[in-house]
This record gives sequence, C-alpha cells and structure tokens, in this order.
Amino acid sequence: MRGWWREIAGLVLPVACGGCGRPRTELCASCAAVLSGGEAGPRRVRPSPEPAGLPAVHAVAPYADAVRELLLAHKERGALTLARPLGDALARAVEAAAVGARGSSAAPLLLVPVPSSRRSVRARGHDPTRRIALAAAARLRSTGWPTRVVPVLRQRRYVADQAGLGARGRLANLSGALEVVPGGRRLLAPGKVVLVDDLMTTGASLAEAARALGAVHLPFIPELPNGLPGGSAQHGFEQRVAAVIASSPASFEINRNSSGTWIVAGGER
Repeated sequence: MRGWWREIAGLVLPVACGGCGRPRTELCASCAAVLSGGEAGPRRVRPSPEPAGLPAVHAVAPYADAVRELLLAHKERGALTLARPLGDALARAVEAAAVGARGSSAAPLLLVPVPSSRRSVRARGHDPTRRIALAAAARLRSTGWPTRVVPVLRQRRYVADQAGLGARGRLANLSGALEVVPGGRRLLAPGKVVLVDDLMTTGASLAEAARALGAVHLPFIPELPNGLPGGSAQHGFEQRVAAVIASSPASFEINRNSSGTWIVAGGER
C-alpha cells in the first residue's frame, strides 16, 4: 500500500527533478543526459582494492551529483516514477556487460538483483534494486533482448548496515551472507546471468553475490590480465558479469595502456 500511495501521490502533487530540483519535471533533460552516461556510455569499472571474485562490472555513470541524487530519490525518498529512467540506464550497462561476456550469444539474459535485506524493504516500502531491474528487463525486451528478472538470491544471515564500513569491513560483513533460494538453480539455466545492482562502491556485495551463484551455477573462472580465462584452451565456461547504474568515481578507467592494463585512482576505503 505504501508504494502504491507514493506512485499515486506523484501523479497529483507538484514534482521536481530528482537530480537537480528543477520544478515541474521528475527528470530534466540535463540530468537525463548525465544519467545516460553521455558520449562515453557504459564502461568497465574496477574498485581499488578489488575484492577477490568480483565479476566484470560495467557502470553507466559515476556516483556523484545528479546521479547520486536520482538514486537516493528513488531508494530513500520514494520517487518511484524514477524507476523507468533508472532502469533504462541499467539496461545500457547490462547490454555492455552481456556483449563483452563470453558464452552463448543466443541465451536469454537473466538479471539477478543483489538482494536488499527484509528490514530495508519494510522501511522503504519497496525493493529499489528489484524495481529497477524489472524496468531494465522491460527496456531490454523492447530492443530485442530476451530478458527476465530472476531474484534467486537472499540473505541467509544478519548483515549489519554497510554505511560507514570500509572495504575490509564490508567484505567481512558480507562474507557468506548470501545464498540461492531452494529451487533457484533451475531458474538460472539456460541463460546468460548478469548480476545487477543500482550502485557499486567497494564491490563487496557483487563479489559475495557472485560467490553465492557460483556455488550452484556454472563455475566462475577468473579473468587473467590479458583478458583470457585461466587455461585459455578451456571452452564452454561462463564469464561472470555484472551491471550497475553508478560506481564510485575512482573506479572508472582513467588511463589504459593496453587491453589488459588498467590504472585507476584509489578507491573508497
């Protein structure tokens, strides 16, 4: 009921851009352009330090300014109508991740959201990541990608609030925290799995989600610096990939000397 009331209220009450506050529009043209990633588009991002087991992650825009405000407006302030433009942005990152992944190009895309805790969903009145994932799937289907959302992950134990925790603290907090729901494995095949979330900071959540999926799905084979899997003669593997709308500005590529060399600024601690 809470979520429906917010959606109805948004239709009859004065609105302002969730990114900059400009009146009479939920998303102004300027903030929409920033959310789309501009000319650069989705890019591979890597936090520093990079947690073990982190999938290949693509993001559309840095988590700053208008993009930060849009995500917070949707997640914390109940601006649920922003799910569609946020979903469109996530869809662009999913496309980039899926195109770069190895495996069957004919397989449908299976978007697996990183789960929110039950207490967070109750407090917010909705699950923001799942809502955005559904909007992204609709967008991808409209452009010809067979796509569905497969929410097979859940928290198996208590997880503390991540706010205020650094990279090591987040890894320890999330280690072993996720699992695939009973019967979830059959929903993951055949298909090209793409982990999705609204935001990546340290990468701890995505690394834990990849670990949980790897326990029941195709094994994750780490990528070597030259872009090839360990033992390049192997075939038939699935490269684990992920897509997010935004990532910390430091995780975006700032220089690339070769296809296998990435130099990034220091990530969040």
